[in-house]
Amino acid sequence: MIQTVIKRDGRIVGFNDQKIKSAIRKAMLHTDKGEDDTLIQKITDHIATKGKSQMSVEDIQDVVEIQLMKSARKDVAQKYIAYRNQRSIARKAKTRDVFMEIVNIQKNDITRENANMNADTPAGMMMKFASESTKPFVDDYLLSDDVRDAVKQNYIHIHDKDYYPTKSLTCVQHPLDHILQQGFTAGHGSSRPAKRIETAAVLACISLETCQNEMHGGQAIPAFDFYLAPYVRLSYKEEIVNLEKLTNENLSDLKDADIDDFIEKDLTKMQSHERLKQHAINKTVNRVHQAMEAFIHNMNTIHSRGGNQVVFSSINYGTDTSAEGRCVMRELLKSTYEGVGNGETAIFPIQIWKKKRGVNYLPKDRNYDLYKLACKVTARRFFPNFLNLDATFNQNEKWHADDPERYKWEIATMGCRTRVFENRFGEKTSIGRGNLSFTTINIVKLAIECMSVKDKEDRINLFFSKLDSVLEITAKQLDERFQFQKTAFAKQFPLLMTKLWSGCEKLDSDNTIESVINQGTLGIGFIGLAECLKALIGKHHGESENAQKLGLKIIDYMRNRANDFSEHYQHNYSILATPAEGLSGKFTRQDRKDFGIIPGVTDREYYTNSNHVPVYYKCSALHKAEVEGPYHEMTRGGHIFYVEIDGDATHNPQVIMSVVDMMDKYNMGYGSVNHNRNRCMDCGYENADPNMDICPKCGSAHIDKLQRITGYLVGTTDRWNHAKLAELNDRVTHIQGNNSNK
Repeated sequence: MIQTVIKRDGRIVGFNDQKIKSAIRKAMLHTDKGEDDTLIQKITDHIATKGKSQMSVEDIQDVVEIQLMKSARKDVAQKYIAYRNQRSIARKAKTRDVFMEIVNIQKNDITRENANMNADTPAGMMMKFASESTKPFVDDYLLSDDVRDAVKQNYIHIHDKDYYPTKSLTCVQHPLDHILQQGFTAGHGSSRPAKRIETAAVLACISLETCQNEMHGGQAIPAFDFYLAPYVRLSYKEEIVNLEKLTNENLSDLKDADIDDFIEKDLTKMQSHERLKQHAINKTVNRVHQAMEAFIHNMNTIHSRGGNQVVFSSINYGTDTSAEGRCVMRELLKSTYEGVGNGETAIFPIQIWKKKRGVNYLPKDRNYDLYKLACKVTARRFFPNFLNLDATFNQNEKWHADDPERYKWEIATMGCRTRVFENRFGEKTSIGRGNLSFTTINIVKLAIECMSVKDKEDRINLFFSKLDSVLEITAKQLDERFQFQKTAFAKQFPLLMTKLWSGCEKLDSDNTIESVINQGTLGIGFIGLAECLKALIGKHHGESENAQKLGLKIIDYMRNRANDFSEHYQHNYSILATPAEGLSGKFTRQDRKDFGIIPGVTDREYYTNSNHVPVYYKCSALHKAEVEGPYHEMTRGGHIFYVEIDGDATHNPQVIMSVVDMMDKYNMGYGSVNHNRNRCMDCGYENADPNMDICPKCGSAHIDKLQRITGYLVGTTDRWNHAKLAELNDRVTHIQGNNSNK
């Protein structure tokens, strides 16, 4: 007697004879003679009683075919067999269609899932083949039933699901000092410790590139200025040694001489040791500048992940007040302003200025001049973005201005995707830590399912009940993925688990990574707060104070539940304000199929990123800051505030400073400015015209249109998916606009 059935996806379920009856009945309905309930029952009873205790779906269908062929209803057997063949062909055709879209480099949401990846190259195509083949495997064999159902029903999205079987982690903040001081081995080559600024810059590149191949997310350096500063002084000393050889003098007193700033100066009126010292400084500054140029150039040309994508990288800096650290920052910013190649804007690394009162924010602060320079660079090149160390939730009680290693207690970020700071299992720091995995909840669908409830209070209560259920599933799924990830061996991540991850020095190559990865975080993301509120009460948080109160209540509830999960599962759970890229249209398409077009909810091709005011809603930058600011404290897995500005910002760095001021005023953690930037790839002409298709200078149609897709830049919008392009077309500026919130 059959008790259990092995489904095609490997799941084992209880035997259900109704499925056999239904399949035979469907075949009969396509014949002239129609149904025969007696025959249906006879065949079903035979299979149920004569079958093995456990059978596969295919084996059961084979028996059905045999019994139909033995019966007088050969016509039913023919229809049943034909139906089986059609289903088999359909399953194969679906896979074939996906693969042919990759082969034919069609521009669709499959091939344009990641705007940073060129899916048209052979390596990119191989990555997409692997990705689309792996996802079904994960669904069938690695997800529990309730999680799989939640994914299929469009309640949750598991990010980087194609990397799930590899057991890889999402991202890490590189303790670059370990690499620079100790060197490392990658492949067949070993890198010695750095002794000069050029080597340090190259090792920074190699570290980021190498680790990118071991992880599925991005790579970041948390204190780029502090890490590279010592190698400015070492390079300066090299120049003094060169002068000793040239002059045949003992200049040892100059090697450790006090230097307030490494700034190039004219030597004409200088004499003796003053002239020699300044000569060495000038040579050092030039070397630092070239090293920073090389670093930026390398990060935009070296490839990872089989050669199909430049390294998704970030660097944090801004708080080193030493002459050497300031030199690194100054020359980095100058190089960024100049551009790469023929003057193009660098896409990577994402540069992040760590803003701190008493260090670089106020006119009296030591690094205020560099802050102004950073704003000037952002006005032209989009980067750096700004990380607010003064936000209440970004502070560490261990930070002291006179601590030479204070960077350890400064928050750093990988951009808007992953913020890591708080830690239940170690020091409150970003260094040597990262996000393990994250999953996003479709809160819009939950709200849509409640729209039929007429009473407002009952409707909202039902929403929270649904939200709680999905939160439970999401937390469970993240724990299940953690339990899978922790079984990986240290040797699977030769750089990450020897030099970078906190506590990795305790691991042998054959040890599992279980003992160290709990230092990381598990992110619970959300998308479409604006559309969720529209579905629940008819207005979003940008246009209604009541909607804002409800929005804050929703995200606060998610934050509190994340804290509960942290206690229950003993992990670092956090809430992530998901900066939807490939996901922006995925949820929407399915919800539109299921519920139709709902004004203000499913009537666009995308859902709004996380807690953002909709991109199409016209309001002032100040109003946007007032609305979005309170959510940053709740979303400690990552967030971003941005202002869309009009016109050419190149000559208006003050607008950048005003955005940072808003971040300071409204206690926001991370922010940036978005604007148009076009460049003629033939003659180099640049402007901010959103409709520039032909270069007004040379007439070329070879135009590079630069835009942020979320928090990072993409060199061309050609790689954007349909939903993100639709969002781009809807974006309005925030400098002026309606500020009502009624």
